[in-house]
Amino acid sequence: MDVLMIFGLGLLLGMQHATDADHLAAVATLATREHSLARALRLGAAWGLGHSLVLLVVAGAVTGLGWVMPPQWALRFEQAVGVLLIMLGARLAWRLWKDRVHFHGHGHPGRAPHFHGHSHDPRAASEPRPAHATDPHRHAHRLPAASMLVGMLHGLAGSAALALLALGALPTPAMQLGYIATFGIGSIVGMAFLTGALSVTLRLTAKRLTALHRSFTIVIACSSMAIGGHLAWSST
Repeated sequence: MDVLMIFGLGLLLGMQHATDADHLAAVATLATREHSLARALRLGAAWGLGHSLVLLVVAGAVTGLGWVMPPQWALRFEQAVGVLLIMLGARLAWRLWKDRVHFHGHGHPGRAPHFHGHSHDPRAASEPRPAHATDPHRHAHRLPAASMLVGMLHGLAGSAALALLALGALPTPAMQLGYIATFGIGSIVGMAFLTGALSVTLRLTAKRLTALHRSFTIVIACSSMAIGGHLAWSST
């Protein structure tokens, strides 16, 4: 098989791998707090980088030492991913409740009825919110560590091990590591694109459709807990 075709396949499979439900659920719970598109892109790229680094280390052990991860290890890592998803979803749900918003409808003479929303978070009235959107350079331009660690854990879980199955079909260690590298690049690009799209969606709904934004965030939290519960249960 042509080398470029192999690496191209690795790139495409890496992008597709980023769309796995547990990957999306984990990164989506983290991305709900990002109001900057640039920071959301970095968050997705950090997940992909952590994921790729672990895969490269494991692939190096496979090709260089002939080591194979015991199946029970992959299952334990899968369980850990499930527990992490439950925790991320629960944290997001707690934040939603703490910052809960409800709506009051009223009308004015000659105008259609409309709604106003306000928060019951006691901090809202006493603490000014940081000027994140208007002062983006106040934050260090670094990759989000939490997202990278989540990506590393995903790299150890069972679904990522599927990427290593193709190594036996490639003739040389250089091609094997090249395949994993392009797979990793694909996962970085794919997750960065997905978190960017999610960030744009959340920003639009936050500005114009507050109730829809809240509902969307609730769906993310519940989905994360449901997927995490399924992973943890099915990996026992």
